[in-house]
Amino acid sequence: MKRILIFLAIILLSAMSGYSQILKPITWSYAAKKTSATEATIYMKASLEKGWHLYSQKVGEGGPVATSFFFPASKRYDLLGRTIEPQPIKKFEPVFMMEVSYFESTAVFQQKLKLKGKQATVKGSVRFMVCNDKQCLPPSEVFFSIPVK
Repeated sequence: MKRILIFLAIILLSAMSGYSQILKPITWSYAAKKTSATEATIYMKASLEKGWHLYSQKVGEGGPVATSFFFPASKRYDLLGRTIEPQPIKKFEPVFMMEVSYFESTAVFQQKLKLKGKQATVKGSVRFMVCNDKQCLPPSEVFFSIPVK
């Protein structure tokens, strides 16, 4: 009888562990390309699992957390303009009672740089929030380091 109870407890715990998976519906990848001897563009690509979306950098007050890129000051480069994003999908979201802009599947963000030398490493972070039709995950921040050669 004791063996049966232990066996049932193991099966129950194994079944419950399948429900406690950590959701990670987005992955980030990075690249850099020199466009001249003194300029470069870095690319920050968000890849999303089917059914999930990432919000634009332009979200109105009272809406979801906008995607934001942060670049600390550097002696190796200067930022040229703001981070560029692709054309988002715009849709009225009843949860937020407003039109929101978001991306599905993939989104490639670009930041142009003025280089102060032959090479640099661009360090920074991206803060974002992802949702699907059933839930939104808490805002996350991912740090990156992108070599420009």
